[in-house]
Amino acid sequence: MKALRRIGPAACLTLLLTGCASSEKWGWYVINPMTKQGRINTEFLLSGVQWTVALTLACVALSVVLGFLLYLPRVAENRYLDALNRGLVELFRSIPPLVSILWVYYGLPVLTGVDLNPFVSGMVALSLYGAAFMAEIYRGGVQSIGRGQFEAADSIGLSTFDKLMFVIFPQALRRCLPAMGNQFVILLKMSSLVSVIGLAEVVRRANELSVTEYRPLEIYTFLVLEYLVLVLLVSAGVRWMERRVGADEGRRDGDG
Repeated sequence: MKALRRIGPAACLTLLLTGCASSEKWGWYVINPMTKQGRINTEFLLSGVQWTVALTLACVALSVVLGFLLYLPRVAENRYLDALNRGLVELFRSIPPLVSILWVYYGLPVLTGVDLNPFVSGMVALSLYGAAFMAEIYRGGVQSIGRGQFEAADSIGLSTFDKLMFVIFPQALRRCLPAMGNQFVILLKMSSLVSVIGLAEVVRRANELSVTEYRPLEIYTFLVLEYLVLVLLVSAGVRWMERRVGADEGRRDGDG
């Protein structure tokens, strides 16, 4: 174990790949960075990461904004707007994401006359799906705020909008962070579904390489590692945000 720690994880991976390449059962040479072909294959697989990350970031940003807009009718205390909110939330989260992607890509151009590329189609479908869950996350966060906060905001004459934006929602948003982080991870993994309409993200790249190299075990193992790294990075980012929020709260409490 001490020897392995000295040579480092990268060297261990290289030794693993070169050792397995000598076996007839395994074909790790297809992604072995020590060989020319393995390096080409690895770069090909990694080239899909940029599309996966770009699609995920776009879906996260849109779902956060659309989810908030979808939640706002609940604040109006109007039964018709409340029914509209419930109907849209149930509609968007009841349709499987894959079905939504296919409908937006193939069906929406028929209705609108505008052709959408795979990236935009996937972004629209997954953002609407994510917005439905974000709206419910916001609702849960607002409901977790004590009644005293609402009464205090009312006592100083704040409007419903100001009360939500400047008193209630900032507190609720901090409580929503863990659930939002989980939703971000879900959107990252669901971005793989867009490969069915041709977006050249990591799953599409793995499928294409598997067809040409006939080594699905090795290639899809590399794909698993790609998603593992991406999910760990997202989780680390969310935990960092949670720590920063906790530190800010501690400073405010100390200043008060």
